[in-house]
Amino acid sequence: MSDLDPSLGTRSYDLDRAHVFHSWSAQGALTPFVVAGGSGSEVWDYDGTRYLDFSSQLVNMNIGHTHPKVVAAIQAQAAELPMVAPAHANLARGEAAARILAKAGSHFGKVFFTNGGADANENAIRMARLTTGRDKVLSTYRSYHGNTGAAVVATGDWRRVPNEYARGHVHFFGPFLYRSEFWADSPEQEAERALHHLERVIVSEGASSIAAILLEGVPGTAGVMVPPPGYLTGVRELCDTYGIVLILDEVMSGFGRTGSWFSWQHPQVNPDGIVPDLITFAKGVNSGYVPAGGVIISESISGAFDDQVFPGGLTYSGHPLAMASIVAAIDAMEEEGIIDNAASIGEHVLGPGLQALAEQHPMIGEVRGLGVFWALDLVADRETREPVAPSVVGALKAELLKRGLLPFVIDNRLHVVPPCVITSEEALRGLAIIDEAFTAIGG
Repeated sequence: MSDLDPSLGTRSYDLDRAHVFHSWSAQGALTPFVVAGGSGSEVWDYDGTRYLDFSSQLVNMNIGHTHPKVVAAIQAQAAELPMVAPAHANLARGEAAARILAKAGSHFGKVFFTNGGADANENAIRMARLTTGRDKVLSTYRSYHGNTGAAVVATGDWRRVPNEYARGHVHFFGPFLYRSEFWADSPEQEAERALHHLERVIVSEGASSIAAILLEGVPGTAGVMVPPPGYLTGVRELCDTYGIVLILDEVMSGFGRTGSWFSWQHPQVNPDGIVPDLITFAKGVNSGYVPAGGVIISESISGAFDDQVFPGGLTYSGHPLAMASIVAAIDAMEEEGIIDNAASIGEHVLGPGLQALAEQHPMIGEVRGLGVFWALDLVADRETREPVAPSVVGALKAELLKRGLLPFVIDNRLHVVPPCVITSEEALRGLAIIDEAFTAIGG
């Protein structure tokens, strides 16, 4: 960092404000944070000020910034073969697929590579429709599945509403005990009533018209809501009863985020060990070093296209630079115990530490999460659970930045989502900063 030039920070900011159009934003009021570099769980600006990255950028930097093995793999692949058409075979692509399938399990046989999570969900939906001959896709209101045509309409939150141009999408309420739609008073009751509600939607929509149910393994952007015991089992049973494909979106919750390779493999998320038909992924598979995502396809669904053409494809499907980064990232995660580290940090540091903060700060209504995937539900009143005002969240974000922590805030929540490589010392430092920031805003 010794050669950092503050004038480049000014130039970065000025060029951004003059020429860059930002996502999900009104453009006029933006003041983007300028990042000059990063390593592990930290980033820094052009003045050399370091920040703990408790956002993992967009909850994707699972292996941390500039991991040397992943960087070296991209460099080596760029020197050997930087691009090859998806119709050709390529060693990096085959190795990436083999490693992903090894983590998903024997139920799955093929991987279709995409550019990211949104088009992974697009293609999973397409596969479900083509193999069932049905049209409708059911997904929850508290969800985010991406910003492309069908994915954004499958999304349940406000971003769906201005973009509803895709057909055949129906929404339902998933389980969320803290803000229950079902007047439940226990996790078991929440699961039972949410499943009853889902079956009523299936029947009312016409089961024979429904191609797929699309769920996040652990809903992330919507609030890190670990499903109650029995819920995924019940959804699997409904899918089997009515001939519906079960798609689990592991774009955010996969590749270590919950302390498991996939969240649906975590015993707390899926104690009965049910298996989906399709899995979508992106983000943590290579920490976004090169854009990549994909669909992990069960043998039964991939076999349906042995003699039937799959009408889909992307120029950069299985891009060699992305594939090399996936191979290196998965190998490094395995060799360095990074998945186990995420689980341990969640169990021994972040989980207890965040619960302790909730005991000290009445603004924290609930702590939810696993591994390095947590959310604090912030309330103005613990009895009514009324969410705090946006201005309060803005003030909290400012205090965190001032103290050297880059946060991820959305709606009335602070998400605590550092890289899977975070150390205990870094996690404790982050918790101390969060404590100070709540104190500063009177929370």
